[in-house]
Amino acid sequence: MGSRPYATGGRWRVQWLPTLLFVMLIASTGIASAQPPPGYYDAAYMLSGPALRSALHDIISPHTVLPYSGLWDDFVSTDERDDDPAEVWDIYSDEPGGTPGYLYNFGTDQCGSSPGSEGVCFNREHTLPVSWFNDQSPMRTDLFHIYPTDAYVNQRRGNLPYGEVGSADYTSANGTRTGSSITAGYSGEVCEPIDAFKGDLARGYFYMMTRYMDVAQQWNSDMLSNGDLSPWAEALLLQWHADDPVSPKEIERNNDVQALQHNRNPFIDNPQWAWYIWGPTAGLADIGNDGPDCWYAEGSLHRRPSHEILRVVVTDAIGRTVMQGSFVGTSLLLPELPNGVYIVRGDVRTLRFAR
Repeated sequence: MGSRPYATGGRWRVQWLPTLLFVMLIASTGIASAQPPPGYYDAAYMLSGPALRSALHDIISPHTVLPYSGLWDDFVSTDERDDDPAEVWDIYSDEPGGTPGYLYNFGTDQCGSSPGSEGVCFNREHTLPVSWFNDQSPMRTDLFHIYPTDAYVNQRRGNLPYGEVGSADYTSANGTRTGSSITAGYSGEVCEPIDAFKGDLARGYFYMMTRYMDVAQQWNSDMLSNGDLSPWAEALLLQWHADDPVSPKEIERNNDVQALQHNRNPFIDNPQWAWYIWGPTAGLADIGNDGPDCWYAEGSLHRRPSHEILRVVVTDAIGRTVMQGSFVGTSLLLPELPNGVYIVRGDVRTLRFAR
């Protein structure tokens, strides 16, 4: 048996079909790799669905809780600009490939309250607003969802969910917008960051829903439901995760936050895990106790020597064939593919793969 994902009402379901081998998410190539400590994720490998989420929770919990007043100094190591380490990397004002309308210096340009206009000072933005979790610790100081941002844009966002904006009532200098949602499944007011940082924020949400899975049922937001992402937020964040792959900036920040908190964001180190937990085929019984029959590593598909998988056909998300091939021994080299989700059909039972 195999399975094929299809969308309905903004949430992914699973439909069973024969011969589907696995789903894989191809992200951009040529970027540096994150460097978790050896063995850091050993307890999570070969898992899927709730078991994977639980294992990752145990790996990244607890962490060293930082003082709120110390975040100003922490930002100096986690959010400094590459071109000038004395300046702040602000996701609400940065213009990748261009020149920001304004830049802030650490220390001298920070502020505790919002001014009346943009470009005056920066403060601490909780991408999961503190009102969602009643300003409780340790969420209040967890750097994986806190960034230094323009104080006025931060205020305009307030506690709005993230989403896709249709009609904007406010647009910042770099294009961050607030306004009415055109996100499937949600019609309220939302904040939409620029495309270059949507994946960063999505992976921060995946981290928060994993690190705090034991307390998230007490949180209150339209993006959340029963301790997990609401269906529309899940679909949105997975799309942002796919469209904006992990960048060198995120990798560096992951390493820098680990130096302070002594834990990591697993979805930066292993982006495929977001799909294993929340994706179209999350939780399928395709990864047994003895591990997956097929997996991706270093540009190739690999199979266990004991498994019979020989020939596969790779199609894109709308069914166009992009590759056919057979394993040579236990590996099959993949061509370079654009970003996206791909379906791989083989000659044996259901598997699922994501990169």
